[in-house]
Amino acid sequence: MNIQEIMNVLPHRYPMLLVDRIVERDDQRIVGIKNVTANEPFFQGHFPGQPIMPGVLIVEAMAQTGGLLTMGQLDNPDQKIVLFLGIDKARFRRPVVPGDQLRMEVEIIQFRGTTCRMKGMATVDGERAAEAEMMATVIDR
Repeated sequence: MNIQEIMNVLPHRYPMLLVDRIVERDDQRIVGIKNVTANEPFFQGHFPGQPIMPGVLIVEAMAQTGGLLTMGQLDNPDQKIVLFLGIDKARFRRPVVPGDQLRMEVEIIQFRGTTCRMKGMATVDGERAAEAEMMATVIDR
């Protein structure tokens, strides 16, 4: 999926759209890419002189990637929206800085009714940057 296709599914827009491309996808797993640039608005204050992508935004990028996977499971995704319900077991392993390409791999652990549990991992150059288990729900738009 390219950015236009992503924007057709996710309601997020700048500066909160944190997925640039989907490079792999099947029914249970998805891989998304976020190109981290020095122009990201959060680098202005996090941290001046030593820019580091906030961990909460890395988790949000994984959640958005998982949202795209979840929407792919639905019969009428244009009438639905995925909302983040919770996060467990979040761990941050390395800083993500301007110039990095964040690769988010998310897989569905369980999808029951309108609730989806997912496991995500974010890497940079094959090195683990973050991981988390996430939960989301699907509601009508």
